[in-house]
Amino acid sequence: MADPKRLEFGWFLPTAGDTTAYGLPSAQVAPSLELFDKIVGAAEAAGFEYMLVPVQTACWEAWISSAMMVARSKSMRMLVAARPSYINPVLLAKMITAFDQLSGGRICINLIAGQSEAESASEGIKWGKEERYEIMDEEVSILKALWTTRGPVNFDGKFYQLKGAQIRPYPLQQPHPRFYLGGGSKQAWEISAKHSDVHLFWGDTYERIRANMEEIKSMAARHGRENAIGFGMRLQVVCRETEKEAWDFAHGLVEHASEAQKAFVKERFATSEANRRVRELAAIGETIEPHLWTGITQVRPGAGIAIVGDPEQCADTLQKFIDLGCHSFCLSGYLHDEEAERFGKWIMPILRQRNPGRMLAA
Repeated sequence: MADPKRLEFGWFLPTAGDTTAYGLPSAQVAPSLELFDKIVGAAEAAGFEYMLVPVQTACWEAWISSAMMVARSKSMRMLVAARPSYINPVLLAKMITAFDQLSGGRICINLIAGQSEAESASEGIKWGKEERYEIMDEEVSILKALWTTRGPVNFDGKFYQLKGAQIRPYPLQQPHPRFYLGGGSKQAWEISAKHSDVHLFWGDTYERIRANMEEIKSMAARHGRENAIGFGMRLQVVCRETEKEAWDFAHGLVEHASEAQKAFVKERFATSEANRRVRELAAIGETIEPHLWTGITQVRPGAGIAIVGDPEQCADTLQKFIDLGCHSFCLSGYLHDEEAERFGKWIMPILRQRNPGRMLAA
């Protein structure tokens, strides 16, 4: 039985810049306000509801970029990362609620422990991955307490101790903004089970996604949240009028990447469980299911599995995840403004027809 939750679609804001061919300098588009405006505008017009704003070293700062873009758009929510130990949780609670009130409820929180140990070390984060998840648990617990308690909050944890903490304002969204988490380790799953509204899987086989959903649901049940947690997919999309055009573009996207670039992606993010699984899938072959391509994983860390095909094929692939019980889809494609337009024009109408009453009206 399909999950009855309303379907939602998010898009990606590439604050490190855009491209039509990794490794080809002439194909790169530098980050700029003009680029961000173009992408957010295209995504909003296409029917996307939220923008995922990245936080890696190469990216522009996410909170400033998100605040700017929410003010320059009409309805788009910003999915912004809360990373353990980067921001004091009382200050973070105030930042998020000020954003929530000033934007009219257009903020949601992405919980990220960090994909790269080298990147964490380069930014002065001294905690290992297991400890970062422990810190994340404390920080989210503090955020929720500050947002839902009318009066002073005390907290006595391993990493944080608060005595009489209070914030202003309180959240506009009730009881508070939604939490998303994408992570492949059991520790990440436990945080999702306890705290997340949406657990975002990276691309994988249908059977693996089904099994993982069941396991996380059972973990959430131990927290009394079996029906509170939802599931989604973080995927790339390459959609063209014909399947051949889609595959031609997909292969062109990665054919210029150097071996050094591929080695950097492989080594820099080697300790991430989710990235390890992506590499494992890539070793299986070019596709892990019909129209689910592993090629981008060679050149891009993170969620590199892509849906490749014509509009019907892309919609069919997404529908399979919907039928498994996924209701939130965080997508991206190249160029990001053009792919958002294609998705809104070609794929959204098919999905609306197949899922009556579960999507925003066109």
